[in-house]
Amino acid sequence: MTMQSSALKNRILKNFKKIKPYITKNNIEAYRIYNKDIPEYPYLIDIYKNNCVIYEQGKNLSDEDLEIKASHQSEISEAISDLFNISKSNQFFKTREKQKGSEQYKPLQPKSDNFFTINEGGLSFLINLERYLDTGLFLDHRPLRQFLTQNSLDKKVLNLFCYTGSLSVAAAKGGGTVTSVDLSSTYLDWAVENFRINNLDPKSHRFVKADILKKLSDPSIVEEKYDLILLDPPSFSNSKSMEDDLDVLRDHPFLIDKCMKILSPGGELYFSTNKKKFQLAPELEKFQVKEITHWTIPQDFHHTNIHKSYVIKHKQN
Repeated sequence: MTMQSSALKNRILKNFKKIKPYITKNNIEAYRIYNKDIPEYPYLIDIYKNNCVIYEQGKNLSDEDLEIKASHQSEISEAISDLFNISKSNQFFKTREKQKGSEQYKPLQPKSDNFFTINEGGLSFLINLERYLDTGLFLDHRPLRQFLTQNSLDKKVLNLFCYTGSLSVAAAKGGGTVTSVDLSSTYLDWAVENFRINNLDPKSHRFVKADILKKLSDPSIVEEKYDLILLDPPSFSNSKSMEDDLDVLRDHPFLIDKCMKILSPGGELYFSTNKKKFQLAPELEKFQVKEITHWTIPQDFHHTNIHKSYVIKHKQN
């Protein structure tokens, strides 16, 4: 074992000891254990029960870099095996590249049906570590899910860009009636299954396949009001199923403005984005806006800029 690999293993162990009380107390089975802590090892490492996902940043590598990469993977694999008793067959190395549009949602192994369930407090979610780059659950939104289970009782909830419906599950578990909207039938079906494994009747809620930019432009949508709206759009998307591409920097004023038209008086819009160096457009000052990033970042993601979050309300007359 080299000095550097020993440092890597020690850092992972240190991180785990630091968050262990938090994940044990809250019955969390999926969490981040390493976040590029050591510059020589620029990886993200997530634990999913008895499995592990290791993300690296994609770039063109020289022959020497490829050797270093192979060495790093071996060292990481050994550390994960030793510290968490996770076999190499349950370790998944993935490459995050700068992608366009919905490329991150394209199947890596379309026929992979290796789904399993992880627990998060009183919630359960289906995970697939092989089919896509992402796993079916955004770990950094855990505090918001916890918040929704405690603050959704008897509320009409709209979850836009719902992905696999984890926020929808949390709101429904908290007693809300939820409408989940996404462009992908695959993810909506996944969301329905997430409802079922949480003993939630999907028929008591709505799952809508729609181009959200187009949907929010439909005049008829203003006829329905929601007490709580969840808006977590991708940074960029140009899916073939969309009439127009989506850029969160350019389009967030439109998205938020349209959402506010269907937000009930006294209602709350929770907007989040993982776009780097994001800044809200000045024209949104016509609403009551409060940044809540500090409490929406979970303990295992502290000291990262994984996302920014805001709660937006109508100003009181």
